[in-house]
Amino acid sequence: MSTPILLDCTLRDGGYYNSWDFPVDLINDYLEAMAALPVGYVELGLRSLKNKGFKGGCAYTTDQFIRTLSVPESLKLGVMVNASELVSGEGSLSSRLESLFVPADGSPVSLVRIACHVHEFEPALEASVWLKDRGYQVGFNLMQVADREADEIRRLSRLASSYPLDVLYFADSMGSMNPADTRRLVALFRENWTGAMGIHTHDNMGNALANTMAALEEGVTWLDATVTGMGRGPGNTRTEYLALALSGDGSREFNITPLLSVIRNYFDPLKSEHQWGSNPYYFLAGQYGIHPTYIQEMLSDQRYSEEDILAAIEHLKVEGGKRFSFTNLEAARHFFRGELTGRWRPEASLKGREVLVLGSGPGVERHKDIIELYIKTFKPFVLALNAQRGVSDALIDARAACHPVRLLADCDAHRSLPQPLITPYSMLPEDVRQSLEGKEILDFGLKVSSDTFEFNASSAQLPNSLVVAYVLAIATSGGACRISLAGFDGFSADDPRNAEMEKLLELYLQHPEHLPLRSVTPTRYRVPTISIYGLVS
Repeated sequence: MSTPILLDCTLRDGGYYNSWDFPVDLINDYLEAMAALPVGYVELGLRSLKNKGFKGGCAYTTDQFIRTLSVPESLKLGVMVNASELVSGEGSLSSRLESLFVPADGSPVSLVRIACHVHEFEPALEASVWLKDRGYQVGFNLMQVADREADEIRRLSRLASSYPLDVLYFADSMGSMNPADTRRLVALFRENWTGAMGIHTHDNMGNALANTMAALEEGVTWLDATVTGMGRGPGNTRTEYLALALSGDGSREFNITPLLSVIRNYFDPLKSEHQWGSNPYYFLAGQYGIHPTYIQEMLSDQRYSEEDILAAIEHLKVEGGKRFSFTNLEAARHFFRGELTGRWRPEASLKGREVLVLGSGPGVERHKDIIELYIKTFKPFVLALNAQRGVSDALIDARAACHPVRLLADCDAHRSLPQPLITPYSMLPEDVRQSLEGKEILDFGLKVSSDTFEFNASSAQLPNSLVVAYVLAIATSGGACRISLAGFDGFSADDPRNAEMEKLLELYLQHPEHLPLRSVTPTRYRVPTISIYGLVS
């Protein structure tokens, strides 16, 4: 077996968490630690033509930037280019390459890797000729090939054989592979590709190191890893683990102490902040072939509850999530399918009445006694959100819930609660409807349409799927005279959930059919507020 080449790409792959903005002190200490390991190449970052929004030095990794660093002589340096930047945009492929690279003898970079989706591979291959002519080593990383048919793998490897690549990588982009899958892919590539091969793994299902070692056993010699696994989504094979695994036969001497120091001083604090590493959400994404960036984005956004993330995964499993898109991510929050439909008309119960909405904030429990007195005195239609129980059940007329995963989680509670449940029953997944079997249901339809409030007799179109938007629509469609809110305390000003709610309430109050809206307990939201204590004499 040829001696494996360990390529550390922490600053490139890990940059997805911190916009490639690594302090120079961290980079220099990291490079010293790499030199003490059996690391042959360090991929310092991306090299990119795009400049939109702030990104740090490792997003561009220019020769000028590299020369500000203290690079040990023993390390060879690489950068990665996304094929999408080479095969599209203004000018020819060669002109774009000329914007990125000088001849290798005038650059500190010796290796250029090009990351390609399958459809980009053939048009990008010509870049290997241009780069080789200028003295660079060239690698191509094929992404998302784990689920490709055997004939397509053979075709791709045959194409690669016609170009001067130094190494052909395949990436387990979705983290869905196991060692058997790895061995199968290597065998398929080997039918036509006889050059060096490399593997880049993701750790969604905890198989990153096992897949790397399986590839090594099959003759793959270029092995990617990152310090503590820092990388997009759940991260990658850990450099510290792979280095130890490669030293198992005692043939390689190295000093891991500098790396452990760098981990303690820099990467452990970064991991505490950004929380990379596998978890059940990434595991599910790996199972269903969903791009890990969907999970990464949801975990970093406080608007997404556990129920939201699971519901989005269910949506992406059906609709497809192999390629990340912010548009698809937003759509995945809104999981109702089929035609807008509903059977219950709230007008029969709400016409001309005040609707008191009980939220889940601490204001309900804190002011419980006066809220109950208010209900007994003024007889509003009392509508509670989900299964929360801050006020006596005898005083609640109905409950509203519309989140499928939340409904599944609360199904036992809802069946035991005495009030009817208002929900978009006809539009819910079959398993959710089955979970509510035997419950009195008031079926009010819901469709999500950006920046839209539309009120119909038995359904509504709303800007999002928040249960608050749903109850605003129920009250408005039912012709209530007023909506009073209790227990809508709100979140801190810098919490994105607060901004989302503010936008929702503002959009509602701008609608010509909106009802008078007020909060009767303390709230951070910008809505008219009065004291419930001043209403009950």
